[in-house]
Amino acid sequence: MNILKFKTNVRCDNCKAKIKPFLDEKTNIKKWDVDLTVPERILTVEGEEVKPDEVKDALSKAGYTAETIKN
Repeated sequence: MNILKFKTNVRCDNCKAKIKPFLDEKTNIKKWDVDLTVPERILTVEGEEVKPDEVKDALSKAGYTAETIKN
């Protein structure tokens, strides 16, 4: 299982609801959440062989951006 983190422009629970179907359709993503309490709006994604570009594409389709954070 790998864990990826991204800086996003997801601002609120409504935004999380908009990205939910795009991330949930990825069968290799087991769990995800956006921390709305920090200014960077950190998206944490856990899954099997999840690629950063795959997550960025999913957010892009929902109208949001994601920037990979190096661990």
